[in-house]
Amino acid sequence: MGLCDEVRDHCARVAAHAQWVHIDLEALDAMEPAAAAPPALDAECHYLEGDAPDVATYLLALDAINFGSGWFPTLRKRPGRSGYFTVAGALADRFRAEGPWSGPQLRAMRADELAAVLGQRADHELMALYAQALRSLGAFLGERSALDLVAEARGSAQRLAATLAGGMALFADRGFYKRAQITSADLALAGVAGFDDLDELTIFADNLVPHVLRCEGALVYDERLAAHIDAGRPLRLGPHEREIRACAVHACELLAGRVGVPPRILDHWLWNRGQAPEFKMRPRHRCRCVYY
Repeated sequence: MGLCDEVRDHCARVAAHAQWVHIDLEALDAMEPAAAAPPALDAECHYLEGDAPDVATYLLALDAINFGSGWFPTLRKRPGRSGYFTVAGALADRFRAEGPWSGPQLRAMRADELAAVLGQRADHELMALYAQALRSLGAFLGERSALDLVAEARGSAQRLAATLAGGMALFADRGFYKRAQITSADLALAGVAGFDDLDELTIFADNLVPHVLRCEGALVYDERLAAHIDAGRPLRLGPHEREIRACAVHACELLAGRVGVPPRILDHWLWNRGQAPEFKMRPRHRCRCVYY
């Protein structure tokens, strides 16, 4: 069983036995996801204009720290930018000004150094976790470059995702592999990697796509869980948030099949839909973890 089939199987089983979240199939069938432009990386907030090795290094570094949505309300955000785009843009500016970090620099990354790059407080809990993630990336790469890692995947997005998840604990989001999968997708979108199995990827299970599905009535939460989230209280890493993400993955598998697009494309449509004010004004679930 490949990594993506493992995710599909896991999420289908969780959805079938879920206690706090269920999929409203009628509401899901009534959804008509608005087609958007093809997936693309924002060229202002992402470093895409450099040489392929540098762009690949940037994306590996970005996706190594592409988590922390549970802390995003406490970040200093750039004007008009979300937590993700604040981090992506600050990292892009560093690469534009000084080039990529070397392996030794990654392996020696300090929280205060990274906080200065990202424009955050040095004592913010997320900065220590981000520094840990970049040190782990440096150790994982060793003497390899980012493009060496791509070459080792031999044209398979799933193989690259499995390599990342198997080599770094902070990527080992078992049952979902959100960041491992999105790294493959990002490298392909940037044009620095080619994969034959991109359409095998699932959605990238975070807290925004489930939120959009909930707002559309396709995901229904237990009354106490719904009240907890609506009050803006964080969820602990555990069964509640796993049910939310698993049901979102399974619902999107069903929806993608009906509308005839790969789940990764549907993820793009729904994620962008979630940027609209009517979705942002309603609390989504927040979980302080290293996976999303």
